Amino acid sequence: MRTSGTPALHRDATSVALRLRAWALAAARAGSQITLRVVGAAEARKLNRAFRRRDYAANVLSFAYSWRQGDVVLCHPVIRREARAQGKTLAAHYAHLVVHGVLHLHGLDHVRARDARRMERAELRILRRLGVADPYAVK
Repeated sequence: MRTSGTPALHRDATSVALRLRAWALAAARAGSQITLRVVGAAEARKLNRAFRRRDYAANVLSFAYSWRQGDVVLCHPVIRREARAQGKTLAAHYAHLVVHGVLHLHGLDHVRARDARRMERAELRILRRLGVADPYAVK
């Protein structure tokens, strides 16, 4: 990755990429091949409209291609706005949503209450190992 002569920016981008990767690996099954993409609101809205028929930019979208392969798309403007509104650090919110997206790739869901509780327990177990606070705790 080149950042046109700005070493500090390069270090920051590398650091962010490594953190995203660590969060994904914490939730992924062994041998998984997962692509993480961070996009703007327009692209997130376009993907959500095309694949989920919902006309808004979602914070995270997951696209599973097999039980071990998939993409997780993260919408930075939405994630930043939510983190501020919820009083969370940006890093903690990203960690939660990366884990959440990867768990979707592995078949967990939250449509039914029982499934939502199962997914939440898995998220909390992984986030705890990562040193991230409970994202569902009310402040």
